[in-house]
Amino acid sequence: MDAAIERRLLGLLGLGARGRLAVIGVDRVREAAFKGALAVVVVAADASRNSTDKLIPLLKARRVKVVEGPGTKALGQAVGREQTAAVGITDRQLAKGIRELMNEGRRAEASEAR
Repeated sequence: MDAAIERRLLGLLGLGARGRLAVIGVDRVREAAFKGALAVVVVAADASRNSTDKLIPLLKARRVKVVEGPGTKALGQAVGREQTAAVGITDRQLAKGIRELMNEGRRAEASEAR
């Protein structure tokens, strides 16, 4: 993920956390997934295997889009924590913005590879 896309993603996550449009941490994300309240989840690239094993199968079963984000420290700092492995977005519009941002990043990486 390039630095500009990462910075914009972290900004959107911070906005979501301040606006109470996000749930922070693996346990809270799991609770929200069971309730069907998630639109997209950003998982830290360096999240522990234990965290991903608890989260990813549930999110796939619930058909929640999973986005790989920056590391746990950067992700946590964006949402007002020391570190966190996952941030779940409950607001559909904010989730749409994050998905579009990530698609934009993938298109830019693909064009650079050519």
